Amino acid sequence: MNSSHRRPFTNPRARHGFLGRSCSIVSVGAYVPDKILTNADLERMVDTSDEWIITRTGIRERHVAAPNETTSDLAAKAALRALENGGVRPDEVDLIIVATVTPDMPFPSTACLVQQKIGATRAAAFDIEAACSGFIYALEIGQQFIQSRTYDTVLVVGAEKLTTLVDWSDRNTCVLFGDGAGAAVLQSRADSHGLLATYMGADGSKGSVLCVPAGGSAIPASAASVQQRQHFIRMDGKETFKNAVQSMHAAATEVLRQCGLDIKQIKCVIPHQANRRIIDAVGERLGATPDQVYVNLDRFGNTSAASVAIALAEAVERGRIQRGDLILLMVFGAGFTWAAAVVEW
Repeated sequence: MNSSHRRPFTNPRARHGFLGRSCSIVSVGAYVPDKILTNADLERMVDTSDEWIITRTGIRERHVAAPNETTSDLAAKAALRALENGGVRPDEVDLIIVATVTPDMPFPSTACLVQQKIGATRAAAFDIEAACSGFIYALEIGQQFIQSRTYDTVLVVGAEKLTTLVDWSDRNTCVLFGDGAGAAVLQSRADSHGLLATYMGADGSKGSVLCVPAGGSAIPASAASVQQRQHFIRMDGKETFKNAVQSMHAAATEVLRQCGLDIKQIKCVIPHQANRRIIDAVGERLGATPDQVYVNLDRFGNTSAASVAIALAEAVERGRIQRGDLILLMVFGAGFTWAAAVVEW
C-alpha cells in the first residue's frame, strides 16, 4: 500500500488538546432481509417504470423485511456478524447504541431489545434518532465513551425497517427506501489513530421538508391521522436534494480540513446511499474519482441510518478497504441533519 495513505497528518484530536485514548472501528457487519423488491415489482404496484426510477435515483432493487421481522431483529443479526468478525463475545460489550427512526415500539428502546437478543448481558443500551445521519452521530457518541475510558467496547448499530413508513401509493417516495442494518464494534487500538475527526450539523427550520407528520405528541395516532395518511414519509424532493449536496460537501470538506488531508489521500469515500445524482454531485464537488466512491445504492436503496453502515461493511468484505487506509464517511438526513467522519482503518 502506498505510504501516503498512512498517517500523513497530526491527529486533530491531539491538536485540540484531548488526552484520551484513541477509538477505532475494529470490526463491522451487516444484514439485509432475503426478500428483494425490484423496480419491475414496483411497476405493478404504482404508476412508475424501471427507466424512470433508475434515471432519477439509480436504484434497481431494495430489500424488504418480512411482516414479522422487526428493526431489532435486523439490528441483532448485523450486530452478531460484527461481533463475530471482531472476535468479540456479546458479554464483552459495555454499551449498545442503536440509531433508528423505525424502532420496534416507542419504548423500550430498540437497543434494549437488541441487548436481549444477542445476549449482551453487561451492556447499557439506548437509541438515538438523527434519521439518515444516525450512524455517524452514534459513532461520535460511542467514541466519547471509549476515549473517556468509561467503556472499553461499544457496539454501534444503524438499523431501519423503513418500508413500514412508506406510502406505497406515492410514486415519488415509495421507490426510494429499503430495510437493513449495519453494525460496528468500537474499541481502543494502540497502533491506530482510528476515528480521526467527526463533524455534525443540523437545521431544524427545515424539519417539515422530510418528515413523518403523525405518531408522536404533535399528532398522536388516531383514526383521522391514519385516514389522512400522516404516518407515512413526506418529502420535498428538490429541497432535500439541494440541501443534501450542500451539507454533505461542507461536512466532508470540514473533516478533511481538520485532518490536514486532501481528497486524493482518501482511499474510500462512502456517502449516504440515497440518490445516485446526489452521490455524483458531492463526489464531483470534492474532486473524488469514481474509483474512490463506494456505491451500493442500486441494490439496497435508501436504508436511512443503516445506509453508510451497510456500505462500510460491504466495502470491507469486498477488500476495498485495508488496514491503514483512510476512509471518508458522509451522511445527510431528515431534521435536517448531516455529518462526516474520517477514519483510519
